[in-house]
Amino acid sequence: MSEGVFEEISEAIQSFEEEKVFNAVKKALSLGVDPTEIIEKGIARGLKIVGDKYERGELFLMHLVAAAEPAQKVVKELLEPEIKKRAGERKSLGKVVIGTVQGDIHDIGKNIVAAMLFAAGFEVYDLGKDVPAEEFAKKAKELNANIVGASALLSTTLPVQKEIIEALKAMGIRDKVKTIFGGAPCTAEWVEEIGGDGYAENAIEAVKVAKRLIGVKD
Repeated sequence: MSEGVFEEISEAIQSFEEEKVFNAVKKALSLGVDPTEIIEKGIARGLKIVGDKYERGELFLMHLVAAAEPAQKVVKELLEPEIKKRAGERKSLGKVVIGTVQGDIHDIGKNIVAAMLFAAGFEVYDLGKDVPAEEFAKKAKELNANIVGASALLSTTLPVQKEIIEALKAMGIRDKVKTIFGGAPCTAEWVEEIGGDGYAENAIEAVKVAKRLIGVKD
């Protein structure tokens, strides 16, 4: 029975229709399916299929967004509350503090990454957009986070990623926290130049990099 439910959720994600996603997840919950399995075997599967098609050039960025937005919404509104009720049952891969850097209000890409990381098993703390460097470091220290991820979609805001590295150093936690950076003007060379740990071109890559940085096999 569950396999059919998971397939229905996966197909709903691939339909890009929010109502279908919510209905499929509500149905699974009403049948008593574990919310973590709904994420891992339904939502994550659907997002991976969409992501794989994107990487093969069969879909475009708009499709990634259209799949990720209802996925993120249903996780936040229906599944996270259920998971919290059963606190401790979902094995966490690690804590990720994520946000769009100060001066930048573009957050679609960041939202996709946040949804994908959560679906992959990370605890994700989304600081939103227009976030000062110090806030990333402050939250990472407060949570004892494993990773800080920051997106910059403008060349004018790209330097804030370097400020995050400096803020982590100032907070005395740089050696404890890995960093992942992305965004349109961001490159692997830039990340290396500022002393970052990982560069992710897209959400699929962000999950791979996050796992690699904390030693989790894909």
